[in-house]
Amino acid sequence: MRQGSKSLSLGVALVVATLAILPLATPRGGNATAADRTTAASASKSKAGLKQFTGVVTAFDKTTLTVEKRGKKPQSRVFTRHAELKTTGELEKNAHVTVYYRTEGGQAVAHRVVVKSQDESAESDR
Repeated sequence: MRQGSKSLSLGVALVVATLAILPLATPRGGNATAADRTTAASASKSKAGLKQFTGVVTAFDKTTLTVEKRGKKPQSRVFTRHAELKTTGELEKNAHVTVYYRTEGGQAVAHRVVVKSQDESAESDR
């Protein structure tokens, strides 16, 4: 009888060890792990985390872009250009633009700039 109880306890230990290791195994197929979900959520969050500022370009160079908002509460902002800045339209002084930016290290970093054409600007002034 002793031999039977040793086999039984060994079998129970084997089952417990298998159940303990099972959650650590990588899921197969379409199941996403928690790390995959976190990475996907942060990627979509980073795109959605862009703020926007619309105004007129007052100055720009290789590293910065200055945009001024006119009206009742005028304000001016200086943006640092991101290394992979995407620009839609031709960026020039006095162009109406919308800057999509993110605050990184206390600075506003422009990630995308959309230049409004003269036709769009004339329509928005009406």
